[in-house]
Order: sequence, then structure tokens, then C-alpha cells
Amino acid sequence: MEQYLSQLQTFANENLMPYAWNIVAALVIFIVGKWIVGRLAGWVNRMMDKRVDATVAKFIGNIVHIILFVFVVIASLDQLGVETTSLVAIVGAAGLAVGLALKDSLGNFAAGVMLILFKPFRVGHYVEAGGTAGTVKEIKIFATIMMSPDNKVITVPNGSIMSGNITNYSEMPTRRVDMVFGVAYDADLSLVKKTLEEILAADDRVLKDPAPVIAVGELADSSVNFLCRPWVKSADFWGVKWDTTETVKRRFDEAGIGIPFPQMDVHLDKSE
Repeated sequence: MEQYLSQLQTFANENLMPYAWNIVAALVIFIVGKWIVGRLAGWVNRMMDKRVDATVAKFIGNIVHIILFVFVVIASLDQLGVETTSLVAIVGAAGLAVGLALKDSLGNFAAGVMLILFKPFRVGHYVEAGGTAGTVKEIKIFATIMMSPDNKVITVPNGSIMSGNITNYSEMPTRRVDMVFGVAYDADLSLVKKTLEEILAADDRVLKDPAPVIAVGELADSSVNFLCRPWVKSADFWGVKWDTTETVKRRFDEAGIGIPFPQMDVHLDKSE
């Protein structure tokens, strides 16, 4: 009996104990590594949350957590004696395949981070970007949601926005309204200029500083074109433009100022 116990002990010492210590060491590496990874990911999440959008911070925190956790798993398997070289190669190949498959999505994600960091526009701004225009309703990780003036929801990929020009119509508190009014060549230019000045002076939405610009801008083929450029608050842009255009037509008619329009003379030849 003692001989069998001695053989069993020898077998355990030679075969089981080394593996037992490796298993314990692997468990310690896994448990401690997982705890450290959780702490590091939480710290990254908190640091990013102070600087970027909460959604971006959470997304980056999850990526950091996954990457570090993969390293912990590989270290634990290596402690057990598992050949990890092939495993690392497989993980790398899988990561490359996923990266290629999600190339456009990752590009949109990177563009979304850039939009949130550099803030070329904010929610509520009216912008022209990504081949469309609208009021920004939400800036997401992969796309920006806009609302068109006729109340259509437009989803624009962030990559498209960052790869082109961005025109922000709401960033500045004031805007200049550029209008052109053509009058007949026989019109009294002084009267035209005075009428335009009176129209702008009567509109409280037109700013006094900077002063409006009213000047002859072009001697066109069939009209003398007046430039009319008042400054207004950004919110009043369209209201001033539309109201001024209507008022100009009414006042020009009252003052007898002709507004040319395309005409065609037709000559008929009567043969005998």
C-alpha cells in the first residue's frame, strides 16, 4: 500500500504539481489583470468624458477595455503553456479583416470625433455640409442628423461632412443680406437710391452699424442693377430679404420707377 501511495505522490509531483502552479498563476494573472483593465478603462472613460461627448467617451472606453482584456487573456493562456504565437496571429488577422470590412464606418467614427472635438457647428445651427443643408438636430458617432427647411430628416455620414466644405450660417450673430434690384436705364438713379434708403431705414431689423450699402453695381444689358446690402441679425435674414423684396416692388411702382423684364419683338413680313 505504501508503495502505491509513494508512486502516486511521485506521479503527482512530476506531472500534476507543475500544471497546478501554472493554473493558479494563470488565474491570478486573469483576475488581477481583469481588475486592472476595468480600472484603466474607467479612468480613460472619465478623462474622455470631460473633453468629448459622453457617447464618444463611452465608445472609446469600451475599445480600450476590449484591447487590454485581450492582452490579459493571452498572458493567462501563455502561463498555462498554450502556444500564443498562433493565437496572436489569428487575432491580428481577424482585426485586420474587421478593420477592412468596417473601413467606411471607422472613417465616419473618426470624422464624428473630429466634429465633436473641433466643433465647426453645434446643435441648432443651420449649415451646408456633406452635399446638403439643414438645421443640425444631433451629432452622432457615425452620422449627423439634420432637419431641412421643409421638415425632412436628413442623415449625413460624418465622413462626407469632414471631407468637404462646411458652411455655417448660424455661427456669427449677424449676416449681410445681398440683394440686387434692376431698374430701367431711363430711371432717376438718385430717386432709386433714396427709395432704397428709406425702405431700409423704416425696417427696425436692419442694423445701423455696419451701415447698409446701396450702390450701382452693374450696367447690364437691359437694366441698371443696384446692390442693396443691409446687415441684420442672423435670425432675421430671410424675413428681411423677403419683406424688402416685396416692399421694393411696391415702392418702385408708386414712384414710377420701371423694373425691366425680358421682352421679345416679333416682326411679321407680309408677302404680296
